Amino acid sequence: MRVGSLILAALLAVAPGGIVTPETLVDFAAGVDAWRAVDDVVMGGVSRSGLRATEAGTAVFEGELSLENNGGFASVRTLVPPTDLSGRKGLTVRVRGDGRRYRLRLRTDDRYDGIAYQAEFGTEAGEWEEITLPFAEFAPSFRGRRPPGAEPLDPSRIRQVGLMIADKQAGPFALELAWIRPAP
Repeated sequence: MRVGSLILAALLAVAPGGIVTPETLVDFAAGVDAWRAVDDVVMGGVSRSGLRATEAGTAVFEGELSLENNGGFASVRTLVPPTDLSGRKGLTVRVRGDGRRYRLRLRTDDRYDGIAYQAEFGTEAGEWEEITLPFAEFAPSFRGRRPPGAEPLDPSRIRQVGLMIADKQAGPFALELAWIRPAP
């Protein structure tokens, strides 16, 4: 029975977006097949993005941001198993950027549309960095606006993780990621 319980626990630890453990929310070395792009084409824009795995066991969020047709955002996201991070201060991302600003986005349900909680971070071009984003910095957003009366992020109910670029600078972008971990 103990072996069966261990196998079940291991299967439950595998999330669509990677492997989830108490110390790692997303491990990009586990693959990126379950990540989906949601770009401004949903509202007539022409930006494009995707997340691809690298041979080094990382992932690259990359594409082309366009401001044409009132566009200007590109994003990817994935579901994670219901995750309670209420005892943690925030999330830490290990990234190598291109000097642009990105957003880490969280959702507390598994719906396609609705409120997302986002925190913005800058990157140093070509440099690996570990950036900690406190949960208190994740602001509610719905279709680019702060919804009135929205509750603050409840870190005990995280169901989706995503990345977005919407820095109003047309052109190519690339953000390499190693992992996303709960901050102590």
